[in-house]
Amino acid sequence: MRILLIGEFSRLHNSLKEGLVALGHEVTLVSAGDDFKGFPSDFSIAPVACRGSRILSFLGKILRKGTGYDLEAWEKGVRFRRLLPTLKGYDVVQLINSDALETLPFLSKRLYRALFSQNGKRFLLVCGDETPVVDYWLSHPDFFSPFTAYLRNRDYRNYFRYTLKYASPPYRSLYEYVASKCEGILSSDLDYHLPLNRSGIANTFVPNPVNTDLIPFSPPLLSDKIVIFHGVNRYTAIKKGSRFFDEALAEIESRYGERVSVVRTDSLPYSEFDRLRKQAHILLDQVYGVDQGYNALEAMARGQVVFTCAGEAFRSHYGLNEEVAVEAQPDVTYLVERLSQFIEHPETIVETGKRARAFIEKEHHYKLIAQRYLDVWNKS
Repeated sequence: MRILLIGEFSRLHNSLKEGLVALGHEVTLVSAGDDFKGFPSDFSIAPVACRGSRILSFLGKILRKGTGYDLEAWEKGVRFRRLLPTLKGYDVVQLINSDALETLPFLSKRLYRALFSQNGKRFLLVCGDETPVVDYWLSHPDFFSPFTAYLRNRDYRNYFRYTLKYASPPYRSLYEYVASKCEGILSSDLDYHLPLNRSGIANTFVPNPVNTDLIPFSPPLLSDKIVIFHGVNRYTAIKKGSRFFDEALAEIESRYGERVSVVRTDSLPYSEFDRLRKQAHILLDQVYGVDQGYNALEAMARGQVVFTCAGEAFRSHYGLNEEVAVEAQPDVTYLVERLSQFIEHPETIVETGKRARAFIEKEHHYKLIAQRYLDVWNKS
């Protein structure tokens, strides 16, 4: 089967591609690389001209600030348009989001129309912010989600501009167009699957694929210091509740001193982020949500202890009786208490890491997940 994957925001499509190729399929990935993260693609639509030219970069900032016009978004659309003649004859096209091209909504529609006309089945993957999901979060503030910080403090509006755009008329129209043209909708984790289900939108839940061949079970050896890693993304720090981790870490450093080593990074490229992450015994991911994202899953695969979204809904869905990840909560006292338990009883780090790895191999193995995608695509 020939498969075309459009868009990348977390390494999901890269991992899926690796699973599909391992199963004998031909896969092409097109994306902008997700900004500073720099995820690889077979064909890139990253705005190299706008970022490589001081004049264009300056002009783009002026236009964005004065008119809201995004020159980089326009360049992404232009670069994809140039690729269209080569993106033909695929059996399946999957978009990672209705805004997978990250260009202007009206231009996305035109480009999708041309893309869909020269290929086979089309599918939409909901693995992040999307119009019906944002609608549900807005109308159900009691649902613990990546949107909770905004609903509790509307002063955070600027930090949620990216999320809120999906509720605007242009992006709502784009989603409706894409949904109407696709044979099916898939969701990658419970944060999106549950809102879609409760909104009456049919979708197939397929967990995130994790390439366990590229990530061997290799937890850092226990030594005099417990290394705690907190990788911050400037764009999502509020959304993930990073401040709770920062406050907890300040207390932990004060309490344990030389017994811990805290590594905090800010918006690193993925390769550098992953290099530093490998050294940690404990990784702090996020407090708002229901299910794990990619950073958490990859750390769990390595055998690290991860503080992330692992509450009752997650445990119930997977039928878990033992802790494979620590349920993070927006409560500094609680976070300090849970971190202290691992620091004072380091043998529990090893035990939790082993359970985490076993969980990833059972529920997220990239070849098994790739086969589940194939099953969905073939049945539709």
